[in-house]
Amino acid sequence: MKVNQSIAISENGFVFNPVTGDSFTINNTGFQILGMLKSGKTIEQIKETLLSEYDLDALVLERYLQDFITDLKRNNLLLEE
Repeated sequence: MKVNQSIAISENGFVFNPVTGDSFTINNTGFQILGMLKSGKTIEQIKETLLSEYDLDALVLERYLQDFITDLKRNNLLLEE
């Protein structure tokens, strides 16, 4: 998966897609995930990073991460390679 290169992401979690004119606000964890995706990390690497940094249940993380990825795709912020 690849982050749509046309989007703009601010330090405070504001995401703007200039192609569609849509804007979104994401929390710190979403910002961290989007940053890791943008740097080329795989979903598995992202899961490992989040599990090492936060006290999370792996199954719960999997569900939330998949929901977030689905939302990114739905809003044209993430592209299939």
